Amino acid sequence: MTRRPVIAIDGPAGAGKSTAARNLAERLGLVYLDTGATFRALALKAIREHIDLSDESALAALAERSEIRFEGERLEKIFLDGEDVSEAIREQAVANASSAVAVHPTLRAGLVELWRKIGTRGGVVLEGRDIGTVVFPDAEIKFFLDARPEERAKRRFSEQSAKEDVTIDRVTQDLKIRDQADRTRQHSPLRRAEDAIAVDTTDLTPKQTLDRLLEETRKRLN
Repeated sequence: MTRRPVIAIDGPAGAGKSTAARNLAERLGLVYLDTGATFRALALKAIREHIDLSDESALAALAERSEIRFEGERLEKIFLDGEDVSEAIREQAVANASSAVAVHPTLRAGLVELWRKIGTRGGVVLEGRDIGTVVFPDAEIKFFLDARPEERAKRRFSEQSAKEDVTIDRVTQDLKIRDQADRTRQHSPLRRAEDAIAVDTTDLTPKQTLDRLLEETRKRLN
């Protein structure tokens, strides 16, 4: 590869963004950055400290006294105040809380700067909700992954049922709430960038999704 691009992958929960981004970064020898993990880390700390998720000033103060960093060969682990919270942030309660945290522009501004600092030299795959529209609008390659709601709910249920006691109905409802919050928030809502490549992953395996992303990436880099 002659260039080390910034690759943005956006989409709703359960669309397969995280798996696709990790796989694509590994195949291309790039760094993978899960931007949503930073919101989850703050949400986890807010839950632990019983902070009102609607209190932007309290959350901003919390962020000010929190240290969030990525570690690992490809930045695959996230640390909060020195604690590896890579697994803890995947709990459903934390995921739901992160959507409430993400609506606050003060918090988003600080985290966006963190992501840009990591990705400014290129050679990185970032996934989230507004990477191609806000964080890196000039990214060399942009994807928007989506899937039918029932398929996304089924995937989330498969992930969560192995760790906690949940029902498919609860997961489906949680997903609807999160979709609504992500798409309608005032600042940086979830939407497809005009120049993003749309990929419907409903009927695709992770390998098939990766193959599609690799094909499109190589077209644009050659």
